[in-house]
Amino acid sequence: MSSRFKILLLLTPALFVICVLFLGGLGLGLARSFNYMPVIGLTEPSFHAYIAVFTNPEFYQSLGLSLYISITSTVISTVLAVACALLLRESFAGKRTVTFLFQLNLTIPHVVGAVAMLFLLSQSGFLARIGYLFGIIDQPSEFPEMIYDDYAIGIILQYVWKETPFIGLIALAILQSMGDDYESVARSLGANRWQRLFYVIIPLITPGVMRACIVAFAFTFGAFEVPYLIGKTYPTVLPVLAYQSYTDVDLTLRPEAMAMALVIALISTILIVAYLRVSRRFVRFD
Repeated sequence: MSSRFKILLLLTPALFVICVLFLGGLGLGLARSFNYMPVIGLTEPSFHAYIAVFTNPEFYQSLGLSLYISITSTVISTVLAVACALLLRESFAGKRTVTFLFQLNLTIPHVVGAVAMLFLLSQSGFLARIGYLFGIIDQPSEFPEMIYDDYAIGIILQYVWKETPFIGLIALAILQSMGDDYESVARSLGANRWQRLFYVIIPLITPGVMRACIVAFAFTFGAFEVPYLIGKTYPTVLPVLAYQSYTDVDLTLRPEAMAMALVIALISTILIVAYLRVSRRFVRFD
């Protein structure tokens, strides 16, 4: 038995699951997005669902909101993550404890974090009551609106809180693996601290950080639970809009929901391909 055949045989269970669950579900969703649902009498494939989606102004509002939340939260998370990684790289008293606390929320589900943000940041939440107790505000309702708000502040804060340690730990691992040799050479050539940061450290950690960023962006763009719990009902993000169409009592809206879901998947795929192209510029640092 050849080694290739052995490898294929060992991979068969995983490939079977991928083909049946992922590709099967993708094929079913694709068929439904083309208005093919015999169970409700739709037997003639068409582009009606996609036409309805792309001519619906609400779709573009939801798309813009999804991009705004994903881009903003990813950028803020990346800046904070790199800063934290640089700090945790240094030796100081209590470093293990601080590192443990930094990565603690990685195990906390997004739903739990969203509920925590709801109780913490809402106008009847913990911070509003603390502000009222100490006389900072006259009424809890005067607390800044950060839940169900137009700017999705609570959603962004939740994603930043959750994604910062994810990106930060990757950046920290890269910093620890590359050692001090590159910085020592730059220091010997007269580079100051900021020059070493921008011309040595940042280029070295960029490939790994970019990988983490694209994962975080793709996740936040396609995430459903956090915007559903603490986001506005209108306009809402694309995943929630697709869910609302899918759970509507009118079953003829199912093809539109599937079309929106596939559009979300397509946009995520385009972003990944774009990342792969951009990352080639940094391949020499891998």
